[in-house]
Amino acid sequence: MPASASVLVLNSGSSSIKFGLFDISAAEPVLLCKGLLDEHEARPRLVVKDPAGEDLFETRREASDADSGHLFADVLGFIEDHFGKGSLGAVGHRVVHGGPDYSGPVELTEEVTAKLEALTPLAPLHQPRCLAPVHTLKAVQPALTQIACFDTAFHHGLAPPASSFAIPRRFEARGVRRYGFHGLSFEYVAGRLVEIAPDLAARRTVIAHLGNGASLCALRDGRSVDTTMGLTPLDGLVMGTRCGAIDPGVLLYLQQHEKMSVEAVQHLLYHESGLLGVSGLSSDMRTLLASREPAAREAIDLFTFRAAQGIAVMANTLQGLDCLVFTGGIGEHAKEIRGAIGERLAWLGVHIDPVANDTARERINRSDSAVDVFVVPTNEEITIARHCAALLRKRHTA
Repeated sequence: MPASASVLVLNSGSSSIKFGLFDISAAEPVLLCKGLLDEHEARPRLVVKDPAGEDLFETRREASDADSGHLFADVLGFIEDHFGKGSLGAVGHRVVHGGPDYSGPVELTEEVTAKLEALTPLAPLHQPRCLAPVHTLKAVQPALTQIACFDTAFHHGLAPPASSFAIPRRFEARGVRRYGFHGLSFEYVAGRLVEIAPDLAARRTVIAHLGNGASLCALRDGRSVDTTMGLTPLDGLVMGTRCGAIDPGVLLYLQQHEKMSVEAVQHLLYHESGLLGVSGLSSDMRTLLASREPAAREAIDLFTFRAAQGIAVMANTLQGLDCLVFTGGIGEHAKEIRGAIGERLAWLGVHIDPVANDTARERINRSDSAVDVFVVPTNEEITIARHCAALLRKRHTA
């Protein structure tokens, strides 16, 4: 590897950017520091912590600096000051949609970036947010290599019928198909499953990534064969503010009879629905679990009902179920949700041990469960670092 053997990984969310700096000089990336870039506070801030979570650095900017790249310049300055000038080899970005063309990591040239921006209608909530730092860093440090890693890539091998919609085939030729998302998370969890339960790695597995965004992935021999999200990250399970699967007739009704514009319907489905819409209280599962309001319980019930329903659908694709893995913010931390989903799937042989579940052990199934059940914390950042390291090595040895 070249002397500049570290990669800055940016994982852009709806209001902030998580990041990690990884040493990629060895076979497996090593986390050097991590942090948060929050551009939407009254005074945008940068927080940097060591791998153990201890504070290393914090700074705030004026609101007028948020769009000018100052916080990104602060990140690059911190890296140079603490790890040496020229130590940063590249920046890796989580990009939600790769469309039909990108099945693996790719360097973000102007041409590639333009193609990814053209996919914004397929992920209007996510794609602009993922690509905004690309432009900012290009302005701050034009020569810096930037690499995109895609949430759709893990599902790129999906084949009919799982990849198809029941609409005229001419639209599939234009890229209208089921892509799937959360692939960086699913890829990491699938790899961890090989490490913690190698005998299950080739078995019929469903990974439940449950968080503000939520989806399921059916794995056979460690590869994605079905998933709940489709053309966009709007399909499938109930999410924080997204509706998940919905009768398309509802959309026609909203436009034709409620006289809602396309933009208004889009905003409703992405920002006002899901847990927030059903409960009328919050999109945060922690808030709903702590609430005594009947509407909060109704939202939780719908969430677990649809999650269990989706797992059964994935099991049908797999023709059985040997392993169920919970991950994501809700999947990792909400024992009540794991327990409720397990109860709904008892007919399928899922039996969760309440003590193991309460303490969030790695394996939480009872001894008499026909399905092995795990809780595996995800790590999208190290997955991105691995992909970037492989791409940089390939380029360095070419």
